[in-house]
Amino acid sequence: MSLAKSPKKLAATLMRPLKSINVLLDQAFFIFAGLASLWLAWLVFRESWFTGGWWMVGLFFVVWMIVAYLALPRLHRILSSIYVPNYFIGRTRTADGILCDPVNLAVRGSEGQLHKVMNEAGWSLAEDITPRSVCKMIATVVWRKSYSNAPVLPSFLFGRRQDFAYQQEVNGNPSQRHHVRFWRCPKGWLLPGGHRVDWLAAGTYDRSIGLSLFTFQLTHRIDEDTDIERDHIIQTVRYNTKSVRIKILKNFSSSYRSRHPGGDFVYTDGNLPIMELSKVKSQKSTLQQFGIIMDGTIHDRLPKNHETLLKELWSRRPPQILFGCGLIVIVSLFTIGQMLFDTANWPEFAQEMVTETAVSVEPTNVIVLSTMALSLAIVIIELALAGALLRGSNWARIMLLAVASATIIAESLSITVGRINMAMAFLFVMIGIHIMVVMLFSSDTARFFTDKRFR
Repeated sequence: MSLAKSPKKLAATLMRPLKSINVLLDQAFFIFAGLASLWLAWLVFRESWFTGGWWMVGLFFVVWMIVAYLALPRLHRILSSIYVPNYFIGRTRTADGILCDPVNLAVRGSEGQLHKVMNEAGWSLAEDITPRSVCKMIATVVWRKSYSNAPVLPSFLFGRRQDFAYQQEVNGNPSQRHHVRFWRCPKGWLLPGGHRVDWLAAGTYDRSIGLSLFTFQLTHRIDEDTDIERDHIIQTVRYNTKSVRIKILKNFSSSYRSRHPGGDFVYTDGNLPIMELSKVKSQKSTLQQFGIIMDGTIHDRLPKNHETLLKELWSRRPPQILFGCGLIVIVSLFTIGQMLFDTANWPEFAQEMVTETAVSVEPTNVIVLSTMALSLAIVIIELALAGALLRGSNWARIMLLAVASATIIAESLSITVGRINMAMAFLFVMIGIHIMVVMLFSSDTARFFTDKRFR
């Protein structure tokens, strides 16, 4: 991978408008995935309504999962990209593009100085979100056990997730905690009014766990007065590190009370304290966390730590690509398994098809064998395309998006109202998997990975 371009030149290149056919196709698939997830939720709800009985409970949970974690986030991403400003307004954003925490703290100092004062103040560096940390977080919340380094959900500023986050548990309960996220400011960037800082932060207090008002996902509910949390961070730092100085930008923004994505109100007086760390002796080894790039704006593509981080981020396969290709392999194995099962029970399967279609045996055999051959060919093509995508092929990604979209449409049209059986349940699963594939491969991260400008 060539690193000939400087970060500034790379940024200028990325800021140019992209009007290629690939971008238009990505936008079309992006919107289609959101609509398809809503359609799937409706299908499941419709079938559960007509079926009734104990299925209603399980299918209600399925509908909630589809709406909360597939449909609404994608809908918010589509709408927020249109009406939410993509520049600094003193608010962070969620991965769905919804306005989130107020930016209520700034820092002048190096990363090493910042880590040192936070550690000395009794704050714990939050772990990255991984399957292991998520499972541990769920277990500690259920059993009310301590998890001092519990992960913090990503929020976005400058179009990218936080560089790192710190937290303090309350009474050993991860459901209640102080936490603050930090973002490194872009090189040469100035605050409104011309003030130069190195870091911006958003501190809030998690008071409990509940459902998000906008997506119905499980999330932390926060305390309304974010200024109290801001002052708590400053007090803990200054109590343990006397050399820290505080400069307050009065009326940096208007005082306001607004909604948080979880549904809670947030309040701030509009003042922005700046922690001056110039007199703090930096720790020898800085703690660096190279976070996974998620869906976001143009700034997602910019390096947080210049060429080193640029190489780290874009030379590896992102989880969206790996997970999507894994889903394709699972679907392929299911399809092959189904064909082997039907072949092993051919007399019973053929008789069932004759009964359903009211067609004689010979034409039915021809139709079924032709369908199996076509399905096998599609499986081989999808696996070949997945292999090409893992090597960074953009055309393979577009082809997989097209195949998955066509599969969603075909399988959705084949569903009829009636009693839910194993075949219909399997069809719902297949539709859901292909929707996930479209969402993953149409994400910004997947598109950036296959963009030759990064390779």
